[in-house]
Amino acid sequence: MALPEINQDEINQDSAGSPILLELVNPDGETIGTAEKLSAHQAPGKLHRAFSVFLFDAEGRMLLQQRALTKYHSPGVWSNACCGHPYPEEAPEAAAVRRTHEELGLKAANLLPAGTVTYYHPDEISGLVEHEYNHLFVGIVDQPTDPDPEEVHATRFVTQRELAELQAEKPFSAWFPTVWEAALPAARRLVPSGGW
Repeated sequence: MALPEINQDEINQDSAGSPILLELVNPDGETIGTAEKLSAHQAPGKLHRAFSVFLFDAEGRMLLQQRALTKYHSPGVWSNACCGHPYPEEAPEAAAVRRTHEELGLKAANLLPAGTVTYYHPDEISGLVEHEYNHLFVGIVDQPTDPDPEEVHATRFVTQRELAELQAEKPFSAWFPTVWEAALPAARRLVPSGGW
């Protein structure tokens, strides 16, 4: 299968044209170096630091985002509220707060750590690999989202039943089942009324 055209400058540079570097880690999550964003994701993949955020409303429903249709990796799929990569030497929680604001327009200052999980998920369509040491966070949303259309195509709050129905009919990110299973105990403590 031919891989889609990837604009390396768009992936490896931020809006100011500076290189985007990710932290490479060992299996214990200790930093061992850096790599440009695309290089870290090209097969066979380099283990790097990432984060995933799960947000819930006052009723205990989970916030999902549908990734923008123009994204180079996993466009248009549904996933958790926010995920991404800390900059080198940036604390994962600070990165999670930053990206939640950048992607969803939410000020998620009270995120709670929900553990870590390591996974290896190749993407058959793009040929890229998610090999991540992922820091998980959960939190409560108390304001409406204001998504950046370059990052997010749509958002939706779902109950457990609605999540199962959506997963049966729509594509989800390859990493979603792994990070959700790992974050579930913390989510249940945060929103015991959610029925998760």
